[in-house]
Amino acid sequence: MATQRRTAQNPPGVATPLKPHYSNCVKVEAGPLLFLSGQVSLDADGNLVGKGDVVAQARQVFENLRVQLEANGATMADVLKVTVFVTDITTFHSLSDLRLSYFPENGPASTIVEVSNLAWPEFLIEVEAVAAVPA
Repeated sequence: MATQRRTAQNPPGVATPLKPHYSNCVKVEAGPLLFLSGQVSLDADGNLVGKGDVVAQARQVFENLRVQLEANGATMADVLKVTVFVTDITTFHSLSDLRLSYFPENGPASTIVEVSNLAWPEFLIEVEAVAAVPA
């Protein structure tokens, strides 16, 4: 259940977000927040998912986030902020449809950054998040 404490905004005076799966800013009323560590493309058994395929890896990453949110009584709609780390910034556009499926409206504030390496050389993407969760 999405919290009513969260309001996505794209105020006048700044450019519209580059993609529809995020918002320029998200306002939240005070209350419990969940900070999710950077998630990589490992399944529940610790196996790499999507070797060499950033979209397949991203799907596993967002599923890992979803599972942790649900364990805390929240959904993807409760995500306030994501930081996406990729090893190749040209994947920015190829990830858009997948991200839109997880954040179809009023997406979280978002940053995407290219990094030279992640924890394992096989990882192409890592995503950390902050969510507003029920008390």
